[in-house]
Amino acid sequence: MDSLPLTTKGERRWRTRSTRPSLFLAFFSCVAWLYVAGRLWQDSESRMVLTNLLKKNSGQRPKVLTVEDKLMILGCKDLERRIVEAEMELTLAKSQGYLKNPLHGSGSSSAQRLLAVIGVYTGFGSRLKRNVFRGSWMPKGDALQKLEERGVVIRFVIGRSPNQGDSLDRNIDDENRSTKDFLILNGHEEAQEELSKKAKFFFTTAVQNWDAEFYVKVDDNIGLDLDGLIGLLESRRAQDSAYIGCMKSGDVITEEGKTWYEPEWWKFGDEKSYFRHAAGQLLILSKNLARYININSASLKTYAHDDVSVGSWMMGLQATFIDDNRLCCSSSRRDKVCSLA
Repeated sequence: MDSLPLTTKGERRWRTRSTRPSLFLAFFSCVAWLYVAGRLWQDSESRMVLTNLLKKNSGQRPKVLTVEDKLMILGCKDLERRIVEAEMELTLAKSQGYLKNPLHGSGSSSAQRLLAVIGVYTGFGSRLKRNVFRGSWMPKGDALQKLEERGVVIRFVIGRSPNQGDSLDRNIDDENRSTKDFLILNGHEEAQEELSKKAKFFFTTAVQNWDAEFYVKVDDNIGLDLDGLIGLLESRRAQDSAYIGCMKSGDVITEEGKTWYEPEWWKFGDEKSYFRHAAGQLLILSKNLARYININSASLKTYAHDDVSVGSWMMGLQATFIDDNRLCCSSSRRDKVCSLA
């Protein structure tokens, strides 16, 4: 019977020592393999991201411009320049008062320009005042028509009742059919709180109906030297951009409830003082300034008082402010053209 081979203690120690390095090498090789595989995976993801970015940006890369492309670009730039120039010319034309609408023809034709359109503010309860005016400085009937043939139109200016079509409107319509001396502002509501907007409607409607050198706004609480006013206007007939009146300024009333209270007083600065403007009793605008109001009426800001509103519109224009003491109705000058009634 063969005996089994026996191993000595020295052989067992050698075998145990020889297997440990093999295990360590196998472990490190696994770790190295995992590291390399991870890096390769990351590199492949990066390459994929870069590939997608290149594909996305490939259509946005600048191309080589041909002669035709350059000519097209230059043509667009030239067209843009001409558009800007045209817009500047249009703005200048508007500021100089070119009409946006033809005249309606209820007054004179454009071939025969009037000297002036005079609008006398009036209200529903002012019939007695109107009759006094018709019996004093304001012509009536045939005399009014002859004055228009001389180039001066005079009209009482009034809006419509808040309840349009009521007895107030009907009474004005009946009076106008008899006297034919009203300019009725159909788009304006005749009310005390709407008075500052009346100037916009008056100048707009007057410009659309008559072609005149001057447009004059008059309150119904003054007497007028009509011949003196006509002479004053004749002397300035060739003057464009004229804003004429009894120029004044003064403190802005900031306390609610007081006479002449200005709700937007804070817009007039720390000094609370109005800018220079013509008194509202009698003010005159040359044709291009009145046409400017007609063109831009929708965007013009109004304040609590119509004279301040008109003055604010003139502030932004190349208007010539003309302070004429003859238009100061409370003045002591003997040659003044208006007086307090």
